[in-house]
Amino acid sequence: MRLETDIQQSNMKDQIWVVGGYGQVGQMICTKLARAFPGKVWAAGTRRERAEQFSRETGGAVKPLQLNIMKPIDSAMLQNVKLVIMCVDQNDTRFVESCAMAGVDYIDISAKVDYLKQVERLDSVIKSAGSTAILSVGLSPGITNLLVREAATELHEVQEVNITVMLGLGEKHGKAAVEWTVDQMNTTYEVMQQGQLARVQSLSGGKRIDFGERLGRRMAYRFPFSDQQAVARTLRIPSVSTRLCLDSRWITRVLSMSRRAGLLKLLRLGWIRGMAVKAFALIPGGKPMFAVKVDATGWKNGERICMQQLVVGEKEAVVTADVAVAVAKRVYTKPQQPGVYHVEQCFSLHDIGDELAQPLKVVTKIG
Repeated sequence: MRLETDIQQSNMKDQIWVVGGYGQVGQMICTKLARAFPGKVWAAGTRRERAEQFSRETGGAVKPLQLNIMKPIDSAMLQNVKLVIMCVDQNDTRFVESCAMAGVDYIDISAKVDYLKQVERLDSVIKSAGSTAILSVGLSPGITNLLVREAATELHEVQEVNITVMLGLGEKHGKAAVEWTVDQMNTTYEVMQQGQLARVQSLSGGKRIDFGERLGRRMAYRFPFSDQQAVARTLRIPSVSTRLCLDSRWITRVLSMSRRAGLLKLLRLGWIRGMAVKAFALIPGGKPMFAVKVDATGWKNGERICMQQLVVGEKEAVVTADVAVAVAKRVYTKPQQPGVYHVEQCFSLHDIGDELAQPLKVVTKIG
């Protein structure tokens, strides 16, 4: 295992740390970046054996680093680090602040609304340190934010945006992603409605969404993805909501019915939550796919316009990793404005699309 003395061998500020780098998405980020920046990428995490094993699997292309971000970080450890990519959830911003003070740029793939708001409040601190933090990097948030930016560019004024995410049950997500999804099923959260904050409940507010000829129309329900809060602020849109459905219509319906019956409140019990997490990993059928639909309504040249954007692809985890890699390459090679930003404030869909391993096929309808 690389120790503190090992990671300080170079006098160059050129290292890339991927925290959670031996997890499902983290491994993909590490291996892709190691091809672009040989010898610069470190898979960091608390589990020493996992980091070493993954490093061996890459033939040493990715280096291992034992790191516990829940404990204070010696600033000397960060002196040669240029970029940190965060693939694990956090409850506070101590590590982000340590990165900023050491002049380290930061990218986060988290979808936790409360945490992202904490990072946003560090904007002045991170600006003063000359560092950059990019949030909302992935599919949702991420690609969804960039699609909304496209709509805001096309329309002179955007009044309302409905974002819908369909996830395929055939894709085997990492444990952390499944736990996050289960934990969000019985929550209330804030959305922007007609310029005012309103509290809504997960898996409520069903809306029938047209996913095109192949996937058809699906019922989707509110879900607390952070993109809806971010773009409402960054793009000044009065009403924004994000909904979720699964590729299985009947499982989507069961979840909604369970919410209405009050059964999802039982997820507060640890053993039931644990069973739900395991159950999601065992659900048969489904495909390793995703679909994202953005319906934006607004005005252009005095005319009311509805703009629809649809992206259908495979393997949501791969797309999340590809977006993170695309953003990382730009942040690593080109200085960005200091401060805290969501991805749509710094990049366009075109910027990111050029770097993706599999090009996004966006079907757009304006009428």
